[in-house]
Amino acid sequence: MLYIFDLGNVIVDIDFNRVLGVWSDYSRVPLATLQQSFTMGEPFEKHERGEISDEEFAKLLCESMELSLSYQQFAAGWQAVFVGLRPEVIDIMQKLREQGHRVVVLSNTNRLHTTFWPTSYPEVQAAADHVYLSQELGARKPEPAIYQKVLEAEGFPASEAVFFDDNADNIKGAQAVGIVSIHVTDKSTLPDYFAKQPC
Repeated sequence: MLYIFDLGNVIVDIDFNRVLGVWSDYSRVPLATLQQSFTMGEPFEKHERGEISDEEFAKLLCESMELSLSYQQFAAGWQAVFVGLRPEVIDIMQKLREQGHRVVVLSNTNRLHTTFWPTSYPEVQAAADHVYLSQELGARKPEPAIYQKVLEAEGFPASEAVFFDDNADNIKGAQAVGIVSIHVTDKSTLPDYFAKQPC
């Protein structure tokens, strides 16, 4: 079987309020104001597909939020999204590989984040056979193309794949191409799933 794991809030906890908190400290704009103006719109999606640079993304997002930040300040906040590893998921991934299954990570991410998390959480790459990143594939979840690219690269039909993600739209996208998909709603989802369906 091919097991496909999302990164954020599946393997590594993330929290965008931490990002906004850092930007608030730098800009003196109230956190509540930033929470209202922060949206994952077109610049966010283009950044995740690798269509715009980190610097261009920072500029567009700051403009849309009326934020005055240097690129360094923007980047410092952007990397604050990562909270910590879920070791129980790393254990599951390692056990699946030991049993002969193929284990990969599929993440909507961006170049700026990939300068941070691989070195901060080396356990992720150590527990996966491959890490697929949206900006390298030129597509992002829930677009059908990204799932198809992973299946083709891995040589598995959709019927032999299981996908775990915390985003309901991404789950629907994977289901649309025929992949069994599990919505990760909290830290118990994965352990509970494998307890009921032994690997």
